[in-house]
Amino acid sequence: MFPSSRGSIRSNVVGLISLSYEERAKSLGIKIPEPATPVGAYVLAVQGGTLVFTAGQRPMKGGVPAFKGKVGQDLNVEDAYEAAKLAALNCLAAAKSVLGTIDRVERVIKVNGYVNSAPGFTDQPKVMNGASDLLVQIFGEKGRHARTSVGVNELPMDITVEVELILACKP
Repeated sequence: MFPSSRGSIRSNVVGLISLSYEERAKSLGIKIPEPATPVGAYVLAVQGGTLVFTAGQRPMKGGVPAFKGKVGQDLNVEDAYEAAKLAALNCLAAAKSVLGTIDRVERVIKVNGYVNSAPGFTDQPKVMNGASDLLVQIFGEKGRHARTSVGVNELPMDITVEVELILACKP
């Protein structure tokens, strides 16, 4: 019906499909932060062959915990969801520190999440959806992954969540 509209829509769709992961994140208003400084005797991420394993990352902004406390007591699920998103972003920063760019990621393989949970809190999967949803936003279908969501009674610095990733990457 409107040939000129269809052509421009098609070119816009094609343009979106060809965005790199870093460009896609930026277009969504998602900024991958600078990598954290390890607080112990470990490195942020390790590449073994085509896999990258990140150390557990926290919901930190500017070196300070942005979310602290137990979910179901000090924070609600919605706040903890945001904490998981931030921790996942910090995982991507860790991966980028060894890869140079997240554009080398071929697929998100596995997400492990540890949720600082109040007694009786059992919605850890809803919290970890924050990390999962962010990864799918950035990587599309290649961001879908296997996942573990575990409730724990304490995390370092009383942080709300800790997230780690396993990524398949281009050499």
